Amino acid sequence: MQLHFRLEAELRFSAPFTREAEAACTELIAEANRVLFFKGVPKGVETGEVGQIVGAEFADQVVTLTIESGAYTRAHDALFRFRKQIAPKLGKFRIGIREIAVRHFSVTMRGRFPENFRVPQLPFIQNASFAGDTFSFDFAVTAADLENRIPDRFIRLVEEKIEAAAYGGKGEHWELIFESGPKPRHFGGDPTAEMIQRGWIKHAPARGQWIFGPQAVQLFRAFETIVMEEIIQPLGFSEMIFPKMVPWEVWMRSGHAKGVYPEIYYICTPKTRDPAYWEDIGDYFKVTGEVWVDEIRKRIDGPIGGMCYAQCPPFWPFVQGETLANDCLPIRVFDRSGTSHRYESGGIHGIERVDEFHRIEILWLGTPEQTVETADRLHEVYTRVFCDLLELEWRSAKVTPWFMAQEGMVETDTGCGCGGRIGTTDYEAFLPYSTSWLEFQNVSINGDKYPKGFNVKIQSGSDCWSGCSGIGLERWTAAFLAQKGLDAGQWPEKIAKLVGEPKNLFKFL
Repeated sequence: MQLHFRLEAELRFSAPFTREAEAACTELIAEANRVLFFKGVPKGVETGEVGQIVGAEFADQVVTLTIESGAYTRAHDALFRFRKQIAPKLGKFRIGIREIAVRHFSVTMRGRFPENFRVPQLPFIQNASFAGDTFSFDFAVTAADLENRIPDRFIRLVEEKIEAAAYGGKGEHWELIFESGPKPRHFGGDPTAEMIQRGWIKHAPARGQWIFGPQAVQLFRAFETIVMEEIIQPLGFSEMIFPKMVPWEVWMRSGHAKGVYPEIYYICTPKTRDPAYWEDIGDYFKVTGEVWVDEIRKRIDGPIGGMCYAQCPPFWPFVQGETLANDCLPIRVFDRSGTSHRYESGGIHGIERVDEFHRIEILWLGTPEQTVETADRLHEVYTRVFCDLLELEWRSAKVTPWFMAQEGMVETDTGCGCGGRIGTTDYEAFLPYSTSWLEFQNVSINGDKYPKGFNVKIQSGSDCWSGCSGIGLERWTAAFLAQKGLDAGQWPEKIAKLVGEPKNLFKFL
């Protein structure tokens, strides 16, 4: 990607320039163009690619600089390098820099853009134009924005969008690892429809939400027992309770703030708890029988964050900023304390694609070797549970989530031979009624993504890595019933024994 920057900025000083001061400043500009802006630039880079002050106008107490650059010593970087150089030099003339004002800042990017490329709509982007291989735009920014590297982050954003388009979908990054082969099937229908027909579940009022009756919960609890007996206890995981309301600061550190917005349920707070402030809202309902939603919107603040989307990020503030002792590693914990909520952008379907779901989240952290070892042990246990206890027809595949590729985590090499292990393994069960595969389990090795985001270190100085594995009870149930049906007499012995006789509590007239 070829880059061209053009920046016009005013350096406002504390006193007018004398002829001597102006001459000294002009000399400094020439020196900066020859030496200062070339520091750190690789040899052989053409001068046109490196920041240069191409114009300087002096007027009373203001110097207006025009700076152009390519990708090296970008125009805004050149501006602040020059400020640092000029301040002590002009001190002897009793002239000091008061402020910097950005008059104009434009950028041109040339390269291969995907056909579906859309110009990001952000408040500091003005006069944007895109045609063929050229994207040009003006920045409406302050000097503080430049120091905060807003232009560089925006350019990286555009590059990420191009990379994401080239990255393709999941199918392009899916590598089969294991396939169980055919297993006994006793059912060919949609398990959700059959559960509704038998009264095991009912639609709840909210979108993508179910009320699970005693029979369904018996199956949930059977799966939970298997998880506890076969996974949690043998591998030494300890129970914790993670928050289910997640503030922005957690998602900022976890990386979810980069793109979680279409799929989260937002949380807002009342502007006040004063009953008088809300009295007319209640009165409106008493009279009309309807909730005054439009007026409520005016009386809430936020959003301050959202409901639990991915279950592990709210754990990390517990260890944020800490250095973990060597002898407490690896740390293995799990949470099963509440629901997760996700506004499914791909549409809801049955109990397997819902907005509210129940999940046991397994999380571990330690050195890279310890993290990979825990993942390997989980793979072994999942294989035995799915083959021998649930008797499922399933397969597993290595996938590379976009967020890992985007953050350069795929080819990480720590010297321990674990680098190639970063990524996710998906477990998919065959659904006879739709002749498709359902992802019902995964194991992720996340590398140092979360430890870095939350500044977690290890006493030995080794990199801190983490992994997670979410056990979704709805997904396990959908996969199991799709193959085995709802008649307990056809279930594997272990499951039938744990579930027991289905409880039919309700009789509707």
